[in-house]
Amino acid sequence: MKQLFSILLIVAVVVVAAMAQAQQPKKIPRIGYLAGGDPARASTGSEGVKLALRERGYIEGKNIAIEYRYAEGKADRFSELAAELVRLKVDIIVAAGGGRIIQAAKNSTKTIPIVMMGAGVDPVETGLVESLARPGGNVTGFSTLSSVLGGKRLELLKEAVPKLARVAVLYDPATLGNVLNVKEDLPAAALGLTVRSWEVRTADDFDRVFAAMGKQRPDGLYVPQGRLMSDNENRIISFALKSRLPSVYPSREAVEAGGLMYYGADLADSYGRVAYFVDKILKGAKPADLPVEQPTKFEFIINLKTAKQIGLTIPQRVLGRADRVIR
Repeated sequence: MKQLFSILLIVAVVVVAAMAQAQQPKKIPRIGYLAGGDPARASTGSEGVKLALRERGYIEGKNIAIEYRYAEGKADRFSELAAELVRLKVDIIVAAGGGRIIQAAKNSTKTIPIVMMGAGVDPVETGLVESLARPGGNVTGFSTLSSVLGGKRLELLKEAVPKLARVAVLYDPATLGNVLNVKEDLPAAALGLTVRSWEVRTADDFDRVFAAMGKQRPDGLYVPQGRLMSDNENRIISFALKSRLPSVYPSREAVEAGGLMYYGADLADSYGRVAYFVDKILKGAKPADLPVEQPTKFEFIINLKTAKQIGLTIPQRVLGRADRVIR
C-alpha cells in the first residue's frame, strides 16, 4: 500500500510540475533593429523586414518583439546604440546600413548573432566576415554590393546619355565604399569617359563643390552610397535638376524624389533574405555556418519626368530595359 501511495505521489508531482511549466509564458524572441538613419527615412527598410518576417510567421507584438534604434545620421552614436541593444540582451541584431554600423555592432558583442542588412561594401575585404561561404564569427547576412556596382551604373548612364563624356563623382573619403568607387570601380569601367571626383567631407562642403562643379560643366553626375550623401540627397537632386545634369543614384528614394536613374539590388528581395537569416538563427543555426548572400535580383528605375525636366531624351532601348519608369 505504501509503495502504491509513493508511486501515486510521484505521478502527482510530475503532473503538477508539467502543468506549471505549460502555464509559464513562452519567451518571445527579441530582435534589435539598428539603423543609421532617422525613423522616417529608415521606415522603408524596417517595414520591409517586418513584412518579410510576418510572411515567415513572425508577428511583432505576438510571437516576436523588435527593439528599434536609429542613429539619425550621427555616426558617433552607432557604438552607443549597439551597446544599448546588447544590454537589453536581444537575441539577434539586424544591422541596417553600411560597414561602419555593422562594425559598431560587431565591436559591441562577440556572442549575439548579427545579421547584415545591405552592407554596400565587400564584407570580406572590410573584415566583417572571414569569407562569404564561412563567415566564421557572429556576423552573417545580406550584402547589396552597392559600392561595387559603380561600373554598371556608369554604363547605364552612358547608354541613357549617348553624348556623355565627362562625369562628376561626389566623394566622401571617410566612406570606404566611396574610396573603392573612385580608386577602383569607376576607373576600371570608365568606358572612355573622363571621370572626375569631387571631395566632400561635411555637409558644409556641398555648396562650394557645386559652385566649382558648375564651372567645369560635366555631362553627368554619379552619386555613391554613404551617410553623407543620403543625408544631403535633396540638395544633390536639386543641384542636378537646376544644372540639367543627368544623374545616377544608389537608392530608389533618390529617383522617386527627382533623381534620374537608380540601379541596385532589388530591395524587396533583400528584405526577404534578411528575414530568412533571422528565421534560421532563431531556429538554432549559427551565423558562422550561414553563408553571406549577395543579390541575385536587381532593379533599374528611370524617372522620365526628370528626363523631360532636364531636356533629355532617353533612348527607347534603355527605357525598355527599366524595371520601372516613373512618368
